[in-house]
Amino acid sequence: MQPLSASSTPHAVPPAVARTRALAIAALAAMIALGLAWELWLAPLRQGGSWWALKVLPLAIPLAGLLKWRLYTFRWLSLLVWPYVAEGVVRGSNDAGLSALLAWGQTSLALLLFAACAAHVRLRLRAAHVQSP
Repeated sequence: MQPLSASSTPHAVPPAVARTRALAIAALAAMIALGLAWELWLAPLRQGGSWWALKVLPLAIPLAGLLKWRLYTFRWLSLLVWPYVAEGVVRGSNDAGLSALLAWGQTSLALLLFAACAAHVRLRLRAAHVQSP
């Protein structure tokens, strides 16, 4: 088994590290899909779609870093999700119907993404520390 360092792309990783990465990727993809569907079709702010759909663009940037196992991406993505949590809480509290449900869904996905990124960083650093000489 190749040593797992904090900065390298691991070839053989502990299962928990791989699971947190998969969870982070799934949550990020779900947030992108939800954001687009919400603002373009399901409950846009304006009939016919909203420019608010552009809010998913910053979420597309870290996807490549997650796929390449870049630890730094997991770290800064855990900070990027907080505006999405704030928007979800505000719109979930103030909107009604489907828009409120979508807002709470976004909040849940953002919190899940934060937890997955934080757990991934912690587990990966712990695994690198254990395997270092």
